Amino acid sequence: MTSSYNGIRRSDEWENLRRPDFEDDGVNVGRTERMISGAAGVVLALASLRQRRLRAFLLPIAGGLVSRAITGRCSINRALGRNSAAEDRVSPVASLGHGEGIKVEQAIAISRPREEIFQFWRNFENLPRFMDHLESVRVLDESRSHWIAKGPAGTKVEWDAEIHNEIPNELIAWRSLPGSEVDNAGSVHFSPVHNDGTEVRVILRYDPPAGRVGAAVARLFGEEPSQQVAEDLRRFKQVMEAGEAATAVRT
Repeated sequence: MTSSYNGIRRSDEWENLRRPDFEDDGVNVGRTERMISGAAGVVLALASLRQRRLRAFLLPIAGGLVSRAITGRCSINRALGRNSAAEDRVSPVASLGHGEGIKVEQAIAISRPREEIFQFWRNFENLPRFMDHLESVRVLDESRSHWIAKGPAGTKVEWDAEIHNEIPNELIAWRSLPGSEVDNAGSVHFSPVHNDGTEVRVILRYDPPAGRVGAAVARLFGEEPSQQVAEDLRRFKQVMEAGEAATAVRT
């Protein structure tokens, strides 16, 4: 089963991307509020030791605040439909600079465990196995890598990228480094689905340059970049499920 998002948007400057909706784990108190609640709970607990007449009143409040801090759950927030934890779940994917940009988002369900899929993608040197127009990726260190894409008439487009946000088995976010031929940023999100499968969602943004490099980028993503990413994900699905890449049918 494949779900796709084919909308392509253009704007003068891209805002940050948000991670897809999380499963409802009941957590609705953000990190800052949890810290404040914990501190307030401790203060009230200490105050109750000094104020014996108020102890019966202060201790339940202190306990509730400490529980709110530890669990991140608040019945009042739930009743009001409020969720300050949602802001903590923003995954900043690098904004591109001023100029015309393109956003592509695609998702696919794969019948393999999330941990296995994450580990395969995390090694960027595996990406050319299913990304048709990517010639090679060389990992430089834990966060940086060098990418080479195939351009028209035997030309190549190269850029360096860095991983700037990573949550094991959930998220990898990268962006091109200053001075790269292609200004781009992206993220891939791994979410569990039924029967031990995984939804892989790719969000990509790039700003095509002019001239020879721009022509190479156009070939890299094709006339319909959303369709190109969808085809890459279908090949990725075959790599993971059957252990072999699909042979691209060229017309």
